[in-house]
Amino acid sequence: MMNITAYTVEKINDPFGILTGDRYEFMIEIEVEEDDELFMENGVVVKALYKVEDGEEKFLKYDLMERNTENVLDFELEDEEINFIQTFCSEHWQEAEEE
Repeated sequence: MMNITAYTVEKINDPFGILTGDRYEFMIEIEVEEDDELFMENGVVVKALYKVEDGEEKFLKYDLMERNTENVLDFELEDEEINFIQTFCSEHWQEAEEE
């Protein structure tokens, strides 16, 4: 089970109106056990993109990054972890601040 320690969510500004729907960027800090291959001294952040359009919601993508450095990590989450992040985004995108 993944443990979220902190997060932010922001609505992505599309000044040119190129993208359809609204997109949200999540920065989700997760707790990783020291014996996990994903463990980083600085901590790990999931950067997730989520789309809402005409009442439809879609999880677009995610990247795993080292906290503070924002270096992208070459790891993938397991299916149940992806589902957890997707559900989290679905439950929290409405909290986004308008830019």
